[in-house]
Amino acid sequence: MTDDFGAFVPGERFRIDGKAGGPLAGLTFAAKDLFDVAGHVTGGGNPDWPRGRSIPTRHAWAVQRLLDAGATLIGKTITDEVSLGILGENPFDGTARNPRAPGRVPGGSSSGSAVAVAAGLCDTALGTDTGGSVRVPSSFCGLYGIRPTHGRLDLTGMMSQAPSSDTTGWFARDAGTFVRVSEVMLGEAIAGELPKRLVVATDAFAVADPTAAAALQPLVDRLGRLVGELVQEVMAPPGLVAWANAQRTLQPSEAWETFKDWIDRVNPRMQFSVARNLTSAAAITGAERARAASVRDMARTRMRKLLPPGTILCLPTTPFPPPLCGQPLSVLDPLRERITRLCCHGGLTGVPQVSIPGCTVDGLPIGLSIVGGHGSDATLVAVARALT
Repeated sequence: MTDDFGAFVPGERFRIDGKAGGPLAGLTFAAKDLFDVAGHVTGGGNPDWPRGRSIPTRHAWAVQRLLDAGATLIGKTITDEVSLGILGENPFDGTARNPRAPGRVPGGSSSGSAVAVAAGLCDTALGTDTGGSVRVPSSFCGLYGIRPTHGRLDLTGMMSQAPSSDTTGWFARDAGTFVRVSEVMLGEAIAGELPKRLVVATDAFAVADPTAAAALQPLVDRLGRLVGELVQEVMAPPGLVAWANAQRTLQPSEAWETFKDWIDRVNPRMQFSVARNLTSAAAITGAERARAASVRDMARTRMRKLLPPGTILCLPTTPFPPPLCGQPLSVLDPLRERITRLCCHGGLTGVPQVSIPGCTVDGLPIGLSIVGGHGSDATLVAVARALT
């Protein structure tokens, strides 16, 4: 039996053939266990989430989109518990093994999808990204990954966490497959026109470990030569900590609203870090949410100014390569906080972002991200292709 690297939900390996003759015919894909697949339980990474819920009778929009394009679905992949995680460690379904960094976390919450692609078990896979759940595993597993413009794709049949930040994303090992899948999912051809101006986010690079920033520099240089004009600017004038704090207020508040009735009704089993974060979210006040919303408005204004048509921005996808598995909370909490500083802009502002592989620190993968203005998803994919 082929090693599946723990990427798939136990008992959820199956095959649903895509339509013959579509643009993705011959490709296989997997779906994170937050997407409905007709006839299969949507588990959400928690043993008590399916309790009392009916089995879906229709595929999620994203699953149907790939099937209609000819790709074949081969199973459902594990996720951090109800998508509330960024490292990919799940005490119930297990932690998928990172094939690019043995003994290290795969990143989450779309951990199984990233591992399935990185291990060559499928050509592409669906994930979700609310606070970094496609971008982080893309970086840690050495993959192409995208968080599309917020609100661009239909999220029907995808389990929600924080609606103002939730997106569907996908992974690929190579640029060619990434382009093919992106054209189908975005409903738009990936043309050859590239942006003319690159902003290097100096404050984001300052968050990264010096070794990580140095490892990414050659790819930044290539990107600068490809685009032409290169400038250095601060992405978040109030500080990335201020943006991260706003996202850590708004996203958990919405997650609490999403899950509180389920928690009240079912009293589900949860790992401590997930239960702790939801409990803390329940105590967030209206005044705190209002202040965070004000920061979000300023962040959106800032990104509109930074990213007019023809301009993209680059930053490290994560501040370091994948950490070791199984570390104590006292070690992991500061790591999560630093990751949030580099991911918070996605949920706050809704801009699209593509993580590009190809860099390593001591043999461990780390990604470089490119960010564009709202609706520039296809341009970012074109840049990723041009860098190969």
